[in-house]
Amino acid sequence: MAKLGLLDRLASGPVICAEGYLFELERRGYLQAGAYVPEVVLDFPEQVENLHRDFLRAGSDVIEAFTYYAHREKLRLIGREGDLEPMNRAALSLAKKVAAEGDALVAGNICNTNIFAASDAAVAKQVRAMFEEQVRWAVEAGVDYIVAETISWLGEADIALAVMRQTKLPTVVTLALHKDGLLRDGYAPEDAARRLADKGADVVGLNCARGPRTMLPYVRKIRDAVAVHVAALPVPYRTTEKEPTFQSLTEKDADCAHCLPEGRSFPVALDPFQATRYEIAEFGREAFAAGIRYLGVCCGAGPHHIRALAEALGRRPPASRFSPDMSKHYAFGSDPSLKRANQQYVGNL
Repeated sequence: MAKLGLLDRLASGPVICAEGYLFELERRGYLQAGAYVPEVVLDFPEQVENLHRDFLRAGSDVIEAFTYYAHREKLRLIGREGDLEPMNRAALSLAKKVAAEGDALVAGNICNTNIFAASDAAVAKQVRAMFEEQVRWAVEAGVDYIVAETISWLGEADIALAVMRQTKLPTVVTLALHKDGLLRDGYAPEDAARRLADKGADVVGLNCARGPRTMLPYVRKIRDAVAVHVAALPVPYRTTEKEPTFQSLTEKDADCAHCLPEGRSFPVALDPFQATRYEIAEFGREAFAAGIRYLGVCCGAGPHHIRALAEALGRRPPASRFSPDMSKHYAFGSDPSLKRANQQYVGNL
């Protein structure tokens, strides 16, 4: 039996897409923060494969090829532009391999180029060429749909969508919303989403930059503005109204702030702001109740976040076998066979 495609799945319920490979593989010691180029795809492919598998077991319906920042501009910065095609094709192959181990979809991926500039035709042509080569390799690999993500210019998103629509595959476009709540070319996110939907995007929404608390109000506005499906993939950090993006978070403990590189928490000193799995679960329930069906977690996500999201949506993925059961804990547990003395000592722990 052929697997259901993205739009059929969304018509019948939520779709979970795990993102954020960059941060997790950096934490594991296989990728460099700063450049954030997915060299790991070629240098340590087994680590990418294992992370895909971890997310699949945790409940992700999608294996997204790790081609985020595997574009010409990023590889130029680290002197590996010659590895552009091999890196993309290897990432797509790894995604397909793991997706076949379950009932997962394979998504191709393009993203912010970091070179786009409004009203610059020459740069727009360069951006389009970068998207075209990555999309071509994704189509040749047989992906089920294509994602354009973390784009903060509507003009760049327009180019990405135009390239993706040529493939006739389903399209997902998610925008990154920075501190002022507008795209960099001045559009409100709901207006940008409406324009993308009118141009044929199948799913529109937000990903990255904002945590659950500061993303949810905006995706609700997008939900009200468009007829197509809406996506929400926050970063798992406790962003606030004052510091609405994870780039803007600042260390609050004066005893710790002095040791931060350049005094900046982003990107590798965000640990104090980490959202719990329970916060991600709550976000998933609230977003789904608001009519948002394409859900996930972006940079900073671990498999435990995806499992919590899946469980909040009523699922029990394979990794749920190991979901917490504190009834067996030696001190906090309630199992009648536990030693009463340990339970009575809880207040001293």
